[in-house]
Amino acid sequence: MLGAVSSDSSAGASAATPAKANQQAPGFYRYKVGEYQITAVTDGVSTYPIPDGFVTNASKAEISAALAAAYLDPEQLSVPYTPIVVNTGAHLAVIDTGTGEGNFATSKGAAGQFQRNLRAAGFTPEAVDVVIISHFHGDHVNGLLTADGKLAFPNATVMVPEKEWAFWMDDGEMSRAPKGRMEGLFKNNRRVFDALNRKVTPYAWEKDVLPGIKAVGTPGHTPGHTSYVISSGKDQVFVQSDVTNLPALFARNPGWHPAFDQDGVMAEATRRRVYDMVAAERMLIQGFHYPFPGAAYLEKTSSGYREIPRPWMPVV
Repeated sequence: MLGAVSSDSSAGASAATPAKANQQAPGFYRYKVGEYQITAVTDGVSTYPIPDGFVTNASKAEISAALAAAYLDPEQLSVPYTPIVVNTGAHLAVIDTGTGEGNFATSKGAAGQFQRNLRAAGFTPEAVDVVIISHFHGDHVNGLLTADGKLAFPNATVMVPEKEWAFWMDDGEMSRAPKGRMEGLFKNNRRVFDALNRKVTPYAWEKDVLPGIKAVGTPGHTPGHTSYVISSGKDQVFVQSDVTNLPALFARNPGWHPAFDQDGVMAEATRRRVYDMVAAERMLIQGFHYPFPGAAYLEKTSSGYREIPRPWMPVV
């Protein structure tokens, strides 16, 4: 009879169901800024319970409510890391380097993915001729080294903000660093940059680091924290680095002070200044801690800003 289904339970039994995979496809996404090509390359995500004091002027209950309002898990944080590769035609530049290749094993593959995804995107570390660092936190500088402590980008000039370099390489500042996180940051930065024999090229704010990539001072998160305006033709993108961390928390609540902002008052002023400008100019923003691939627009609201992800496009 038409449409009858066989009662033979052995039918199709030879077609084995594939095992369920626990990894995503390689994570990279390309888009154009004029004649330049940007490739967002994920380093992965760290997930952990909301720590005490995560926001110095908001309670855990307020943080949980903000996460829930954004349809995120109200009990824990999932923080993405997205370095970018800029192909200008003359240079292949990496902006920030992720948590480091050694973190892949430590995190059971959840983070430390940058080198793997960089290769999947068609780039070799040897082809990168410039690495631009926005600030000296581990999720931005640790990827300068391989898991065994060698240079991750052996042919690259490493460019660092001059104000950031001056602070973290100052022995007096290091001697005054409080125990705990700040002391650990100083030690980690010495570990990373000593492995490079401190061979870096400092750059100044309000000047081009490379043609079409302008360094913009956005201090507060760290003393020398830097963002970038990438311009080609009539197109621009504002690479915000860590002007905010998770936008669901800190774009929507720009007055909140995360504990990892070194100067919370200054960081808030920077955040509002930058986001007012980006929203008013309807400029594309690329966020290191935005949901992958990190490209979005901002709308000013009565209490803060709302991020509007740029639609995914199948061709560049």
